[in-house]
Amino acid sequence: MVAFWAVLLLLGSVLPSRFGITLTPSAAVVHNVRRRTIPWADIQAIQVQSTAGTKSIVLHEANGRSTELRAPTTGFLSWDRHFNEKLHTIETWWHTHRGPDWTPITPPPAWWNTPPTPERNPFTPPR
Repeated sequence: MVAFWAVLLLLGSVLPSRFGITLTPSAAVVHNVRRRTIPWADIQAIQVQSTAGTKSIVLHEANGRSTELRAPTTGFLSWDRHFNEKLHTIETWWHTHRGPDWTPITPPPAWWNTPPTPERNPFTPPR
């Protein structure tokens, strides 16, 4: 039992340092389970997502893909006093480095606000 708790403590101290984001002038390098490089011009929005009392940052890309950052996060058991500062830093880098050619893409309408059309099933979410 002691060995189990020792391993759990070790993993708890090592794994969070592997998650996060590296900000470069050309892209956001996301360190989740796999490393991804997302060019600033491809990011359409940065939002805070709250799930079960834990807030995390989500990057929404032009191709429709959303990437949730594993760090920084803040929640009941792991409160990050600097979460808002880190969010502001990421947003500032995005606004500064997304380039003059960046244009917002209008998001698809939410399925509950979309009027039904004859060729579309009104009970299916948008593509």
